[in-house]
Amino acid sequence: PVAGLARTVTPRVAHVDPSALVARDIVAPDGSTIIPAGTRVNPFDYVALSNRLLFFDARDAAQVAHAARLIDRFEGRVKPILVGGSFVDLMRRWQRPVYYDQGGALVQRLGIRQVPALVSQDGKRLRVEEMAL
Repeated sequence: PVAGLARTVTPRVAHVDPSALVARDIVAPDGSTIIPAGTRVNPFDYVALSNRLLFFDARDAAQVAHAARLIDRFEGRVKPILVGGSFVDLMRRWQRPVYYDQGGALVQRLGIRQVPALVSQDGKRLRVEEMAL
């Protein structure tokens, strides 16, 4: 399980800028510079987030039930991402892919402190909503 997370007690909404600073020139096969080093790039300038990301702990039956309701509510346009519990068990039960936040890399990048947490696109930012059950 991802360390340092708790079940949501106080609901919270935060925004995260997904922009990244390009460390070195990105060049085309012909050698021309596509993006120069030092440029800040926001992926939402080029693509949209196709699914919401739902972080939850599968060891908590209430969170699993809540996740199932959200997946239905958003007509399957949700990527379930576990921070604890067995993704294999849920994949078998739900007959759909279930992901796992290995080492808590995504939770850390998104600043998630409580689960369940739903991440969606809000303009050029990510909206992180930690939801109480």
